[in-house]
Amino acid sequence: MSNFINRRSAVTGLVAATAVPLWSATARGSAIARGASTTRTGTAADAAALEVLDDTARNLLQLFPESATSLGVDRGTDARLRRRLSDRSAAGQRAIAARLRRDLAKIEAIDPKPLSHSVKTSIEVVRSAYATSLEGFALPYGDITVGGWRNTPYVVIQNVGAYLDVPRFLDSDHPIDSPPDAEAYLERLRQYPLQLDGELERVRAARDMGLIPPAFLLDKTLAQLKLSAKSASEGGVLVDSLLRRTQGMRGQWERDARAIVTGEVIPALNRQINEIEAARKSATDDAGMWARPHGEQFYRWALKASTTTSMTPDEVHALGFEELERLHSQMDVIMRGLGFNSGSVGERMQAIAKDPRYQFAEGDAGRAEIMAFIDARLRWIRKQMPRAFHALVDPNMEVKRLPPEEEPGAPTAYGGAGSIDGRIPGKFWINLRTTGLHSRFALADLAFHESIPGHIWQGEYTHEMPRIRQLLAFNAYSEGWALYAQQLADELGAYENDPVGRLGYLQAISFRACRLVVDTGIHAKRWTREQGVRFFVERNGSNPLEVASEVDRYCSWPGQACGYKVGHSEINRQRDLARSKLGARFDVRDFNDTVLRGGNVPLDVLGSNVAEYVGSRSEEHTSELQSRFGNLVCRLLLEKK
Repeated sequence: MSNFINRRSAVTGLVAATAVPLWSATARGSAIARGASTTRTGTAADAAALEVLDDTARNLLQLFPESATSLGVDRGTDARLRRRLSDRSAAGQRAIAARLRRDLAKIEAIDPKPLSHSVKTSIEVVRSAYATSLEGFALPYGDITVGGWRNTPYVVIQNVGAYLDVPRFLDSDHPIDSPPDAEAYLERLRQYPLQLDGELERVRAARDMGLIPPAFLLDKTLAQLKLSAKSASEGGVLVDSLLRRTQGMRGQWERDARAIVTGEVIPALNRQINEIEAARKSATDDAGMWARPHGEQFYRWALKASTTTSMTPDEVHALGFEELERLHSQMDVIMRGLGFNSGSVGERMQAIAKDPRYQFAEGDAGRAEIMAFIDARLRWIRKQMPRAFHALVDPNMEVKRLPPEEEPGAPTAYGGAGSIDGRIPGKFWINLRTTGLHSRFALADLAFHESIPGHIWQGEYTHEMPRIRQLLAFNAYSEGWALYAQQLADELGAYENDPVGRLGYLQAISFRACRLVVDTGIHAKRWTREQGVRFFVERNGSNPLEVASEVDRYCSWPGQACGYKVGHSEINRQRDLARSKLGARFDVRDFNDTVLRGGNVPLDVLGSNVAEYVGSRSEEHTSELQSRFGNLVCRLLLEKK
């Protein structure tokens, strides 16, 4: 999943140590309550365009068979995809780019004029995703996604690589309900070392052209690779997952899996370790892309891919400061009301964070407190959803702890929707390496962002759409919606009697404004890693434990962190436009439905969807006035007679 990875496939493939189920998976339960899907109705032009879109999706799944499993569509004629992994070699990259070029040409040949708005939107979504990805594949190096959010110059790093993706995916997403499923697991396990060696080839090629990651990222990567190799030598998840799920099935499952792991996987992991150790000898602590060959070019493209705009690094940097000033002014008012009158916003937030009232206990007791806290807040927010949406979903989801071996290089949390058929639940992954990562005044906001009405809620709406739309995502929309979801929770009263909780919410939004400053600072303005960490802590009062891993993530995923606030600001701008044009006829539930049911789109397409909604409401109002006016004229004429 190195090149094609949307948020669903990224997060449904992780191992769990702790789980809190929220809703039963016995029924899909995600059908939208109001309104039917229109993807298979309409004109002959729509039908022809949808057929092209279906072909495009089939072609993409051939390249990324893991996604077919994560979506739950590797059955019937596509059952063979359950036995395959994607090709991560240089030849595999060339095949992806060639396929994208051919399919983009077919998409661009479609005349948009006779199409319905929904089909036209799907055509534009594919065109935008493929064109942007092809620009990335034309760069001299990198791990480029197709309609995803994890673009990186580094093929193997602390949060990127088959050594992370494949064990998670096989354990969490690959189903084992029968001996053929177990055989398919073994076949994928045999392909895992081929993926590792395919990546190794690309890592060596990048080093030959002078691309060496920062030393501090390589140190993390080495530690995690060695942990993966050690785990594999002991059987680990690769063997244990198969053994656990084949109890009662006839076959030599453990013997075969262990032979593959010891004979093929461990040597391939060691080859990657040797390469990373060689690169480490000449690495520096220069954090940003400015220090890498072709770095400015890569970063400008990464910003475009992440924000779906043409904003320059300077423009993004300035926006971050503007948003930070606006948000901190709101925080200042609340803090003064609580008696925190002196010091910067950051200093006062640090003082609040040290208050024992807002801390969880240490160790497993605190981890249990965190899981119970999340469960309670999500049960509350679920009850509020009819106040924010007409079109409702009922997500099949669970809250899970990230595997401990991955927690040092992972963010505090992330989440995404499950498979279309409900067999794989949506997951809210929480990092619990230490309970100090989380506070009682900020954890509810994090839960709203990752699950309801954030990523998991939003992902459920894609199940109505053409398959290609279920495979493509845009970072600015995905993360912009999740921030908007935090805002909706606030507007629904999540912090009505909790001013410190509202501070946590505002600090979290401010955190995303800081990201605009820090990401561009590191990659375009030659900031050090330490400068980035210090900016978060001093300006926003952010948790140093959280921030260190965050800044490392910006170093390995240039531009990705900028999509959040850019997308959030645009959704609010569109809401303000709709409200100003519709006046008393504006209903926030209609707006929210429009944003979600239009699907995951680039920001310019989002604007088009909102404009369509505003236009339809205006036409309804005009028709109503004409009807009323006509009735009045008739009545007056009758009275005159």
